[in-house]
Amino acid sequence: MTNASPVLLYLHIPFCHRVCPYCSFYKHTPGATAIGGFIDALALEARHRLATCAAAARTLYLGGGTPSMLSPRHLARLFRALHEMIDFTQLDEVTLEANPATFDLAKARLLRELGVTRVSLGIQAFSPLVLETLGREHTAAEAAESVAILRAAGIPQVNIDLMFSIPGQSAADWESTLRRAIELEPDHISAYNLTYEEDTAFFEALRSGESALNEDVDARFFLLADAILTLNGFEHYETSNYARPGMRSSHNQGYWRGEDYLGLGPSAVSTLGSIRSKNVADTARYVAQIHALGQAQAEAETLDAEAFRMERIALGLRTAEGIPLTLLDAAARDRADLFAAEGLARIEHGRLRLIHHGRALVDPIAAELV
Repeated sequence: MTNASPVLLYLHIPFCHRVCPYCSFYKHTPGATAIGGFIDALALEARHRLATCAAAARTLYLGGGTPSMLSPRHLARLFRALHEMIDFTQLDEVTLEANPATFDLAKARLLRELGVTRVSLGIQAFSPLVLETLGREHTAAEAAESVAILRAAGIPQVNIDLMFSIPGQSAADWESTLRRAIELEPDHISAYNLTYEEDTAFFEALRSGESALNEDVDARFFLLADAILTLNGFEHYETSNYARPGMRSSHNQGYWRGEDYLGLGPSAVSTLGSIRSKNVADTARYVAQIHALGQAQAEAETLDAEAFRMERIALGLRTAEGIPLTLLDAAARDRADLFAAEGLARIEHGRLRLIHHGRALVDPIAAELV
């Protein structure tokens, strides 16, 4: 596949020990699912799809779910199959999502041996009260220990995922969490504003009035993260992402730039050329369909030029580089000038970049420009 077009390769591992009340991704407890059979199906889909679309992976990302809860035997089985079809020496990055307390030093060392170069830790908070609200199973101490374990195992890059605007979370809680994360010296920190997604317990609480949205709190917490993290040497290179110099996520940058991506596993989405498809969101059906057909697509659509333009605006505005003005029509260009006059954006070198408070308002600003 040396002459094949590069793609971002994503593998969805749907298993979780416990379903968190805020998470809308397709996931479930293992239950009666034969994990070995699932791994075999995932490897079979990878072989079939990579061959069919004549694609060579540029990055590899294992998300979920909780990939780190796979046993060492199942991890070795999966990566052994991946090594047979992918030249890991040509990959820019191999990321695996992990939860604290789902791995020990031996498993972390195995991950490194298998080719993982980056681990994204779903810590979310260091406040016991906030961790309880989020339904997390680990403690703050276990979270810190997990970072130390990854360092001891020689994992080159460690990301910490954090969340803000959690019900009951104070500004002091959020600042304390940020400062504790910095003390652990990660290479990258993702700071996500809680969103209330359908089919989650948090969404039901919002709909019932038990919880409420507060855009002022969202903006205040966002700007607090921006101030603290940038003052401590992190580059704010995307709305929710901060990195030490040279430590940006190559895989995620590919999404924001509009590169082709191939998603494998139940519920995974792919965009190859102008075709966007999604796999069936049911693990048992996924396994059965893979063995019967070699693929598990449930739906597909063709994206036209206008759909791509709108996505490039929405995603590009999230990045520090912004978007080329050529993506905007005349009316949108006029609105961009207004955003610049209000101090929310900067226009230079033919590009529009959001700055200061504008970065906290990326979604409504994007809506005004598409």
